[in-house]
Amino acid sequence: MAAPASAPADSRSRPAVRDVVFVDGVRTPFGKAGSKGQYAQTRADDMVVKVIRELLRRHPELPAERIDEVAIAATTQIGDQGLTIGRTAALLAGLPKSVPGFAIDRMCAGAMTAVTTVSSGIAFGAYDVVIAGGVEHMGNHPMGEGADPNPRFVSDKIVDPSALVMGSTAENLHDRYPSLTKERTDAYAALSQQRYEEAQKAGKISPDLVPVSTRSDEGWGLATTDEPPRPGTTVETLAGLKTPFRPHGRVTPGNAAGLNDGATGALLADAETAKELGLPIGMRLVGYSFAGVEPEVMGVGPVPATEKALKRAGLTIDDIGLFEINEAFAVQVLAFLEHFGIADDDPRVNPWGGAIACGHPLASSGVRLMTQLSRHFEEHPEVRYGITTMCIGIGMGGTVIWENPNYNAGGEQ
Repeated sequence: MAAPASAPADSRSRPAVRDVVFVDGVRTPFGKAGSKGQYAQTRADDMVVKVIRELLRRHPELPAERIDEVAIAATTQIGDQGLTIGRTAALLAGLPKSVPGFAIDRMCAGAMTAVTTVSSGIAFGAYDVVIAGGVEHMGNHPMGEGADPNPRFVSDKIVDPSALVMGSTAENLHDRYPSLTKERTDAYAALSQQRYEEAQKAGKISPDLVPVSTRSDEGWGLATTDEPPRPGTTVETLAGLKTPFRPHGRVTPGNAAGLNDGATGALLADAETAKELGLPIGMRLVGYSFAGVEPEVMGVGPVPATEKALKRAGLTIDDIGLFEINEAFAVQVLAFLEHFGIADDDPRVNPWGGAIACGHPLASSGVRLMTQLSRHFEEHPEVRYGITTMCIGIGMGGTVIWENPNYNAGGEQ
C-alpha cells in the first residue's frame, strides 16, 4: 500500500552530508570612507565585480558555468549596494546568466553568514561550487542610512538606547568588565598596528589584494594597498585621543576600527568537486554557530557563539591553534581573550594584525578573516583547528571552526 503523502521520505532519497572546503579568498584593498578616501567615486558593486573576476582569474581550472550561486552581503542594501547585489554583481562580472545570486544581511557578519549559508547548501547537496563575500561602501552609505528602527525598541525598553550606537556598546563593555582598561585596549591596538606593519613588510598582505581602478577629481588612480593602517602607532600616541562616545570614555578612533570601504569574495566547494576540478583546498569547514546577547553589550557576542560552536563540534578552546577575531573594538577582542584565559598578546591571535589596522568595511570582513586563516594554515602545519569569530550589531556573535588540510599529525600544536 502506498505511504500517505505526509509520511517521511525514504531515507535512500536523502543526500549524505558532504565536506565543505574553502578554496580561496581575495579582497580589495580597504579604503577610508569619505570624500577623501580612495573609493570616494567608486561604486560598491564594481568592487564586488573585481573580486569575482579575480577569483576566476586565479582559478582558470574552474569553468564559470560550474558556479551554482553568488551570495554577497551588505549591511546597507540601498543604492549601489541594493537590487539583490549577488545577482547584479554576477551579471556585471560576466558570469553566465544561468548563475543565480542573492543578497544577505547580518550587519558586520554579512560575509560570514553568506559563507555559512551557502556552505550549508553545499553540505546538503544543493550546490557544488559557490562564490560568497560581502561589500560595504561606508562613504556612500553610512551605517544605518535609510533605517527606521521601531520606536518600541526604546519606549518598551526592549533594548537600551545605547544598543543602536556601536561605540556606546563598546563603552558599556568596559563598564561591565572593569579589568578591561583603556590602557589594555590601547596596548592591544598598538600591537595590531605593529603586527599588520610587520606582515605587510614581509609580503603577506598584498597577495590577497586585487587592485582596483579608482576615480577622483584629479583623475584615474589604482588602489593597491590598504588605506587605514597607521604605521608607527604606539601606546603613547593613542593615549591622548578623544573619546567620541562618552566624556572621559575609553573607546577612541585608535582602539577601534574605522569607517571603511571594501569588498571580499571567496570560493567554496564540496571536497569531491574541488578534487574533480583541481581546485586547491585552503581549509575544511568543521562547524559554525551564531548566538544572541544583550544588544547593549554586543561585543561579547563571540564568547557564546564560540562556546556553542565548540560544543557542537566536540572540541574545546584548547584544540584551537589559530584565531582570527574581528577587531571592531579592542575591548571586544579582550573580552573574548579574557573569558577563555588567553593572553592579550598571544601570537596565535590575529598574527597579521586586524581590523583596527587594516579596516572593517562591515559586511565584508568575515571573508577577510577566513582568507587570512587559510594563509596561516599554510604556514602552520602543526595547527589542526582554527576559528574565525566576530561580534555583530544588535547583540550577536558568530564563530566558524575550520580544519587545516596541511595538518601534520606528527607535529606539535
